[in-house]
Amino acid sequence: MFEQEMELEKHQSSALPLLLIVGIIVALVGIAGYFLIQSRKSLAPSEASQVVTNILNAQDPPAVSFHTGQIRDGYEENAKDPRYRLLERAGVITIGKSKKDKTPVSLTAKGEDLIKQIPGVKQKNDDAGNPGYTIPLATRKLISVSDVKMKGPERAVISYTWKWEPNALGEEFDASNGKLAGFNTWERVALIDKHGARFFKEAPATVTVNVVNAKNGWQVTAEEKLTE
Repeated sequence: MFEQEMELEKHQSSALPLLLIVGIIVALVGIAGYFLIQSRKSLAPSEASQVVTNILNAQDPPAVSFHTGQIRDGYEENAKDPRYRLLERAGVITIGKSKKDKTPVSLTAKGEDLIKQIPGVKQKNDDAGNPGYTIPLATRKLISVSDVKMKGPERAVISYTWKWEPNALGEEFDASNGKLAGFNTWERVALIDKHGARFFKEAPATVTVNVVNAKNGWQVTAEEKLTE
């Protein structure tokens, strides 16, 4: 009986290392299989389109800001500057006659309708109580995703094409269709640099962006954000 027990213990002791080795091999195969599957995963075209749409929507739209009421002439705000004159030409505001250093500005019926119709309009009074408006002029619209290249299981490079889609007021701030005719060179530069005017009718742009699969889904890489 004693000899049988000793023999059984020998078999058990010799089997333990073998089981341990088998377990390690199975674990290694499982890990290798997991990484192989992950490496073969790709960002689906529909998912890539949503990623790009989120990127485009996250960018601030071009917008024009102005006030109504008694506008005091100053460096940052002046009812005689090109943005006010273009807004008046577009029928959004009426500019009255200046008295001393103040100029009356009022919304037209068309301007009130535009403010109601255009999404994303922000309103805030200035220190003098004059109503202020910031009106988006256009959105960025995705046309197509042309290529998706995986750079690993969690990184990808997406090439896509997008274009401007101006709203009713943005059409008036389109630098490519002659709407800025009548303004001198410096005024056109100011309208483009500071007041939301763009070449909205220019050819669609093709862009390549690096994205990473983070906790909140696919996002632009931190390195790319630093270079924007």
